[in-house]
Amino acid sequence: MGQKRTTISDVAREAGVSKATVSAVLNDKGTVRESTRDRVLEVMERLNYRPSSLAQRTGQPRTRSIGLLIKEAYNPFYSEIIASARERADRGGYTLLVASSEGDYDSERRIFELLRAKDVDGLLVNPVFDADTDLSPLFELKRRNFPLVLLEEIRGVRASLVDADHVDATRNAAKHLIDLGHTRIAHFMGPRYSMQSEQRVSGLRRAFSESSLIFRDDLVVPTGARLEDGYRSGKEVFGQRSGENRPTAVVCFNDLVAIGLTHALRELGLTVPGDVSVVGHDDIDLLNYLPLGLTTVHIPKRRMAELATELLIRHIESRQPVPPRKILVDTELRVRESTRPLREAAV
Repeated sequence: MGQKRTTISDVAREAGVSKATVSAVLNDKGTVRESTRDRVLEVMERLNYRPSSLAQRTGQPRTRSIGLLIKEAYNPFYSEIIASARERADRGGYTLLVASSEGDYDSERRIFELLRAKDVDGLLVNPVFDADTDLSPLFELKRRNFPLVLLEEIRGVRASLVDADHVDATRNAAKHLIDLGHTRIAHFMGPRYSMQSEQRVSGLRRAFSESSLIFRDDLVVPTGARLEDGYRSGKEVFGQRSGENRPTAVVCFNDLVAIGLTHALRELGLTVPGDVSVVGHDDIDLLNYLPLGLTTVHIPKRRMAELATELLIRHIESRQPVPPRKILVDTELRVRESTRPLREAAV
């Protein structure tokens, strides 16, 4: 027979306080002394206590569910994430609820509140994060011992994480171009609301530091994550530069940006890879239907989502605290027709 789930009475007894005090801590009332609050929170974490759901309190039947919060509904990258997470959730008896913040923090905060109101059992989160982000909604979830798995790292949030090593992935992409003889390599940087944007710039820096090339800040072009972002930056960079001022290769934040860039280059009369070598990131299914094979970093998206969902279900169903885990899936640079040796370096 399984161990019964910890109740508010268990927490109160272990912490030496009343159930009303535990309730006040849960509801963030200012009537509880800080030392008492800390003691109650420590007991909640140690006993793996979670507040009863509305359905449990009213005796109504409820559907077990998992929330998945993504950042970009338009991005095909997430279609594979959603499909795999849904398959794993279904096998575990959970319904998957999906919402997208579209990179907007206020939308993300409202979605957090909505999913909590819908009484989901746990959350998979691909969070919005920049220097101005208020992390209090995530800290509130952790304070309530709410099951949570991140799909992108956030410094300062102690939670399980399933992601890829984007620093090393971008390092390998840039090294591939350097090995082909390219010295003027630009990076079309992703949106400011993603930690991965910084990670991929760090990967580019690392590749340069391991070579004879000197990294310059003007090699990084603030771009975004959409097709139109890659197209716009491509027109600006390659329409305004020529000769030795023009990059011979570009490492893009993702495949959508790379596709937009190749379209801009074609309109400008430049060829890929004849004039410019292009590398993407993600290896989305759409690439299989393009006339030119795009060299890109393959992210095992389905495996990543399956691992994250399995880990979240373990957090949800465990009667004991589950220590946060950090899982980084392996990436692979898949070389196709969009990159070639620099003409000047060719023998």
